[in-house]
Amino acid sequence: MKTFPMFLQMQGRRVVIVGGGEQAAQKCRLILKTQAVITVLAPALEPELADLHKQGRIDWQTGAIAAADFQNTALVFIATGCPGADAALHGIAQAAGALVNVVDQPDLCDAITPSIVDRSPVVVAIGTEGTAPVLARQIKTRMEELLEPRLGDLATIAGRMRDRAAARLAPRERRDLWRWVFNGPVRRAHGTGAERQAAMMIKQAIDTARFGQTDGGSGSVVLIGAGSRDTDLMTLRAVQRLQEADVIYYDRLVAPEILELARRDAERVLLGGAVAGQHWPTDKTTGVLIAAARQGLRVVYLYSADHAADHGVLAGVKALKTAQIAYEIVPCVTPAEPPQRQALTG
Repeated sequence: MKTFPMFLQMQGRRVVIVGGGEQAAQKCRLILKTQAVITVLAPALEPELADLHKQGRIDWQTGAIAAADFQNTALVFIATGCPGADAALHGIAQAAGALVNVVDQPDLCDAITPSIVDRSPVVVAIGTEGTAPVLARQIKTRMEELLEPRLGDLATIAGRMRDRAAARLAPRERRDLWRWVFNGPVRRAHGTGAERQAAMMIKQAIDTARFGQTDGGSGSVVLIGAGSRDTDLMTLRAVQRLQEADVIYYDRLVAPEILELARRDAERVLLGGAVAGQHWPTDKTTGVLIAAARQGLRVVYLYSADHAADHGVLAGVKALKTAQIAYEIVPCVTPAEPPQRQALTG
């Protein structure tokens, strides 16, 4: 990545927008969605900005612009409409230590404005590092269709109950709770407009510790085929299981790109050595998986064989059955073999 995606805390912080025309108004509309304090620096304002100033929603300053105008800011937008003036003002703002976005001049941007899907407090930001804004808008359109309009309201309800859940449930139970909330009947009820019912369902689940398929802490094992280095050959189910895992065991042939699909705070354990030929016996590997599952953990084992019929995997399944550990096999998609050329004979 040439750019790093990050959300900035904006409540009560100062954002400076330089310019009084349409480009400046566009940035102002965007920042007005936050709780930032907006200052516009311009000799004159177009009607929309002038009306916002009249309403007291933005501060307006005229006169010469100096480095002091950019100090103690969370973000600066420069949008005068004049490329030369924008470049000069960028230098002044940067010298003052500001984080700067210069409209339509990506080479002068310390920060790039993404395409945004707003379901506040759920916010999806989509960026292409300035290379393909049309593609970013296409992705935004798909995300708008995917996320129901009132999803943010459900997230707000969940946020209000986080302390209640933390006081009553263990960390593993809390993960199970929120997975159930956002994947099941609570989200469906909320989506139909039954906000009060959804809130009551969450409260009852927290108070009784009964929701979804939880079973008092017994763990499970998922065996995922990871024979290819291509992440696009991993199935959607494989990615979901990696996102749900508490601990991930893998062998040395599993590509680092596959591990990047996992939940960041999941524990990752290499079984065997990192040198060719250093493999753990199947019974030893299975013993580790069973021990972790008996601790109530969601366990994933990434194996480098391309299919679940691998002898070691089948032996592991037999051991899991004997130990009465819930298990699932998720094979990866095997790349198609290239067609074989047939020799032409006369």
